[in-house]
Amino acid sequence: MLFALRSTLMTSTTSASASATQGAARSLLAAFSLGVTWHDVRDLEQARAVIPPGTRVHVGFVDSEDLAMRVAAVRAVRRFGYVPVPIIPARRLRSEEMLRAYLAGLRVAGASENVLVVGGDPAQPRGPYPDAASVIGSGVLEGYGIRRVSVAGHPGGHPVLADGVLWPALTGKSAAIAERGLSGSVTTQFGFDAALVLSWLADLRTKDVWLPVSIGVPGPADGRRLLKYASRYGVRVSAHVAGEYGFSLADPAATAGPERFLQALACGYDPRLHGDVRLHFYPFGGITALAGWLSQFRAPVSRLSLRCRP
Repeated sequence: MLFALRSTLMTSTTSASASATQGAARSLLAAFSLGVTWHDVRDLEQARAVIPPGTRVHVGFVDSEDLAMRVAAVRAVRRFGYVPVPIIPARRLRSEEMLRAYLAGLRVAGASENVLVVGGDPAQPRGPYPDAASVIGSGVLEGYGIRRVSVAGHPGGHPVLADGVLWPALTGKSAAIAERGLSGSVTTQFGFDAALVLSWLADLRTKDVWLPVSIGVPGPADGRRLLKYASRYGVRVSAHVAGEYGFSLADPAATAGPERFLQALACGYDPRLHGDVRLHFYPFGGITALAGWLSQFRAPVSRLSLRCRP
């Protein structure tokens, strides 16, 4: 009888733990966002059956596109029923006039309430804005109807900047958002190590930054593609982390989805410690592949192994 009681208690505890993990996974997947470029927009239209209306879609800003192309991409995202979040890369802006022209185009397109302001890739600014905080602090955004500003976070570090620079930059951006009376959020660079992300979130909250955070997650893609983007953006990947995520550095041909990452994140997530956390997908394998993954995992989270490691 004692064995039966112990077995019943263990089963009950396991069931409760699985239920809590499933709830955490659903919470993280609720209100997810994703990023697209001009080239992805057509595929985004085909994914409307899976990606729900109102999803926040970050629209890229690259040098090969002109103003008309950028605004057209934003218009298309809005036409499909999504919330466009145009990316504004500070160091790519050649002048205040260039910023104002883009914001004016967004306002005409009915898409000027939300932006993601980032530093941008160039090592040196091409104009008057050396970083995201300088764009936010300029006061230009509000004049064109911007109400919500997202900024970048880097749980895995930065290829050029040290943590001693990254943390003051992030807290400074958070303060600038508050000073301008804007709503804010943080969208992080993608990564593969859930434990690292959870530790970074806990550190962020100790610095009294309680903005909602969207954790960057790669969409399903083969290991070679994941490693290519990791190299491009300075995301470190050890053999151990790759294996935990679901691909091998030695043989990266197989496709890996983010289900293991999501499971580990859900198992360790504590809203009291980590705050408001969601997911932001980088669809490196394409919008269609991401939509396929979401159709299997978003609502029921049914194919996730819900047992957390002790």
